[in-house]
Amino acid sequence: MRSKLVVGLVVLVAVCFMATAAMAQGAKLLCVSKKELKGEETVASCLAKGERFAIVDPYGIVRILSPEEIELTKAFNPKAFETRAFGIKYEKLAPKVAPLAVPKDVPGG
Repeated sequence: MRSKLVVGLVVLVAVCFMATAAMAQGAKLLCVSKKELKGEETVASCLAKGERFAIVDPYGIVRILSPEEIELTKAFNPKAFETRAFGIKYEKLAPKVAPLAVPKDVPGG
């Protein structure tokens, strides 16, 4: 039983690591509930309507964002939701997620 728990924890940590790496290496934010979106609206307006989004990394690994993940991402990187929204069908046209802006007065930034 303990070995299953340890394996589960390792898998969870690996998935979290891959999601973080995806955000840093050109991942895209794509609408999974409206596959035909082609930039007519912003991601924020789609989220306000209840649409669901996912992070898709350059390798095709997909992570569906929960409401909690969306709220935390908005707190840390609000620019990520100001971009035009694209559905899975138009993935190639979707912009990469905006990088996290670091204030210039922060040491190391």
